[in-house]
Amino acid sequence: MSTSDTATLLTQLRTILDLTNTEIQIAETRVAQARTEAVRRELLENAENARGRAEAIDAAIRDLGGIPELIGPFLGRAAAAVKTVVEQAQPFDEALLGDLALEHQLLDRARYIKALATTAGRKDIENLAFRLITAHQATVDWLTTVLAEDALGGPAALRRTPLQAATGTAVRLINVPVSWSARGLDRALDTVRTTPPSLEELLSRGAHAGDVAVKTLTASRDAALETAERVSRQQGAEGVADALRSVRTGTSTGVPESDELPIEDFDELNVSQAVAAVKELTDPADVRAIVAYEEANKNRHGVVSAAQTRLAAIAKEVAGIS
Repeated sequence: MSTSDTATLLTQLRTILDLTNTEIQIAETRVAQARTEAVRRELLENAENARGRAEAIDAAIRDLGGIPELIGPFLGRAAAAVKTVVEQAQPFDEALLGDLALEHQLLDRARYIKALATTAGRKDIENLAFRLITAHQATVDWLTTVLAEDALGGPAALRRTPLQAATGTAVRLINVPVSWSARGLDRALDTVRTTPPSLEELLSRGAHAGDVAVKTLTASRDAALETAERVSRQQGAEGVADALRSVRTGTSTGVPESDELPIEDFDELNVSQAVAAVKELTDPADVRAIVAYEEANKNRHGVVSAAQTRLAAIAKEVAGIS
């Protein structure tokens, strides 16, 4: 193995060690956002596994005659701390995309290290690289699934922080069709918040207003959303009505009634029966309704986790993850 080969491998291993230290800190900060206990345990396990990988990378550097950067872990913690603060001013999806970018860089560098180790005849480092590739590919798939869950309307495996939720709402309002002036939008919001019945008059002007309703009613009372849904159906806008129902029964805006649930006699089911029924759901809106109702009533962790797992399976299918 030439000096040049050794130097290249050392450079890449040191870089991937620094990035892994950042990954560890990010995994630990995400624990507080875990929606379920199962997700929390998974994140803690991921952080511990990342520490194991960092130790293996450190050992490989020493075996090549290099000395790991002593301040690497400290830089990793500092980088993660800065990233966490910055993310508080970002929408939820942008924060996740940032995590995904980090994992893609780790994955690509691990593949590069594997190629370098193969060329240099270093089977030990080649095996280490394969371990890194497997781990980072799994994390890429997981983050992609969480993004798909969010795109489907949730509930995602990670909860938004309060500031991320507020930022996301602001971004959605910015993207409201330009045909609605800021003053007109403010009037619509005020109307919804203060006098839900008058929403009927607002929507009766045309079913096309439902598109704006879906984007702007997330902070309104269930009564307003129910009125919007009823009027939309009267206008023959079934798609709009379905979207409004999805918003109304979602976890972020309200709780459906027991007779609105997609699982018949849900209140009478024990945990095992409820979990089995949840596994048969195919519509993300139905899963959201179950999560919202369950969290507001019995809050059985097994049922909530089963619903989260079911949504993850749907999200993987949508994202093309096998």
